Amino acid sequence: MKRRPTRREVVKLCGGGLAASVFPPAVEGVVKPGRVAMTGVDPGTVSREACLEAVARAVSAAIGVEPARRALGRLFGGDDTVGIKVNSLGGAGMSPRVELVEALVELLVEAGVARQRIIVFDRSSRELERAGYTICRRGGRYLCYGIDNDYERLPSTSGAIGSCFARLATSACTALISFGVVKDHDLAGVSAGLKNWYGVIHNPNKYHDSNCDPYVADVVRYQAVRSKLRLTVLDGIQAQCHGGPALYRGGLFPLGLVAASTDPVAADAWAWRMIDHERTRRGMESLEDVGRPPSFIATAGRYGLGVADPEKGEWVRV
Repeated sequence: MKRRPTRREVVKLCGGGLAASVFPPAVEGVVKPGRVAMTGVDPGTVSREACLEAVARAVSAAIGVEPARRALGRLFGGDDTVGIKVNSLGGAGMSPRVELVEALVELLVEAGVARQRIIVFDRSSRELERAGYTICRRGGRYLCYGIDNDYERLPSTSGAIGSCFARLATSACTALISFGVVKDHDLAGVSAGLKNWYGVIHNPNKYHDSNCDPYVADVVRYQAVRSKLRLTVLDGIQAQCHGGPALYRGGLFPLGLVAASTDPVAADAWAWRMIDHERTRRGMESLEDVGRPPSFIATAGRYGLGVADPEKGEWVRV
């Protein structure tokens, strides 16, 4: 009788599924390799109600469970402390909208996560405030503050990087969400959900050679990140195809989408396609043609962190 292949062996043969060690066993079966769910939001009439509906629909479709509170209940429990890592570098014009992040917070609360165990964070409190967030270290609807140089005392290695990781990621939080934006990056090519995690290391400036490859993937495969990362949400209501990572108004375009995925690699592959599609529409060269291919996405796929090939993924509009 032939031996039935293990899940790890199947993943290796397929070359695109999630490695068994990426998610804790409690949520491993919920992962939808390659699936990115997106829902439309009119960029001209964004409201809190529209943001709540968009996040709820995208998250529900990404996990494959309705309603959204039940879907999130498959990924997060009442004992979790959930860290939502936002990318606020671009300021109010090119950061995840506060209304979208707060919509996710409310859905997590409905799923059973205590408000005081939800932490919206980024590198610094100053950057969060510039992006429109209100700093709150206790009380309130949720906690929100920066890492503010609170890193582990000793560096850790992961692949080609050696960094001190933020204690928010390594010890304070039991589960993590990447909440990024859809924008290009002048060195990495794409800054969406994966590169968002550069914000949890103390020396990201050292890791921008070779289009940030393999460094972005190496940060995400660090045990304290990969074992806790359960969801990626991307604000693509207003995206940027050129001039990033800072806000460049000449590169903005109304994509009008909010996307969610339990596969962080597939989410970035989707963002890459959206950016290149807009560049083509404008008569611009692709990111690869201008020497900025986000090759770290393929590296993350080879590491088993998710599905890097869009042709092997599943993009669902809801």
